[in-house]
This record gives sequence, structure tokens and C-alpha cells, in this order.
Amino acid sequence: MTHSGRKQIVVAVTGASGAVYPRRLLQVLVAGGADVHLVISPYGRQLFADELDIANPTPEVLAGPEAARSIHVYAYKDVGAKLASGSFLTDGMIVCPCSSNTLGDIASGTGGNLITRAAAVHLKEARRLIIVAREMPTSQIELENMLRISRAGGIICPASPGFYMRPQSIEDLVDFVVGKLCDLVGVPHQLRTRWNPTP
Repeated sequence: MTHSGRKQIVVAVTGASGAVYPRRLLQVLVAGGADVHLVISPYGRQLFADELDIANPTPEVLAGPEAARSIHVYAYKDVGAKLASGSFLTDGMIVCPCSSNTLGDIASGTGGNLITRAAAVHLKEARRLIIVAREMPTSQIELENMLRISRAGGIICPASPGFYMRPQSIEDLVDFVVGKLCDLVGVPHQLRTRWNPTP
């Protein structure tokens, strides 16, 4: 945890389908006491428009006015932003959802935009980097990119909800994935994700 006492979590949104995941993730991270540093790619913005009819994905629209106070937005092309430096202390980065193109860029170590640069920083600083792959099926190229990121210290966490909690809605499925992501960065939540079989 950083010196502020609040978790500092980077959230990057790219163009793979699944806009419901980052919207809910932002809400739950802030509710769990985290400060969120948000970067949305151009295709990520298009994703919100196509899937949620959100033409302008501001923190207020995505998470509500109160939560928006804890969400800091950065420009996609601003590779001079503080997220691009290892001197800015964070507790983890979640790329959700992560497109195949972004996956390949991160695996290659390119830093042409703030998302891939921040991801490279998290790997070099040995901080938690979580890749929420959602596209399917998966080619050998994508599998190799995932393996390369995993070997470099990243975590591959596909958007694959479990069904042992007997979900009753799409929201339940989304919450399962979001709860797993919050667990991976150590942010508390109240979502129903715990398997606790009775004897």
C-alpha cells in the first residue's frame, strides 16, 4: 500500500468486448477504499458507446458522482503522465478488458501509449499486472503472448465467471469476475464469490 494509506490501482480499458466489467470494477474498487487511475483507449471508448450507450465515459457516468472523486483520468497518448514512471507508486494494474492487440503490445514491451507503457512499468517494477483476456477462441500467438507476460510476472485472469454460486443474472456473473480482480489487488469487497461448501 502506498504512503497515502489508500490502494492505488491503475485500470486500463481497451477494445475487447465486455464494457460491463470495467464499469463495475471501478465502482467496487472505489467502494473498497482504492484510488483508481483510469486510462481508456480509443477503442475502449467505442466499446462503452457500442455496448452501454455511453458516448462519454467519464468517472461520473461510469461510477457515480461520489465515486468519481477517487477516479483520476489520464489521456491514452500521454506517455509523459506519472503512470509512465516507476517512481509513481501503485499497488497494481488491471487491463480490463484486454484486447488481443494490447496483449501483443504488452508482451512485446512496447510503450507507444500510456496503457502499454504503464504495463511495462508494472512488470519492470515487479508490481502486480493483471490481464483480463476476454476474446475467444485463442490462437497460438495469443497463448504465447500470455505466456510471455506470465513469465515476466504478469497474471492472466480471463473473464471466465464460475457458476458454483448459482448466478441468477448477468450482474452476478460480472460480479464474480470483478470480485476475483479485487482479490488479486487486495481490495476488499462484499461480492458473492467465496466457495464455502457445507459439510
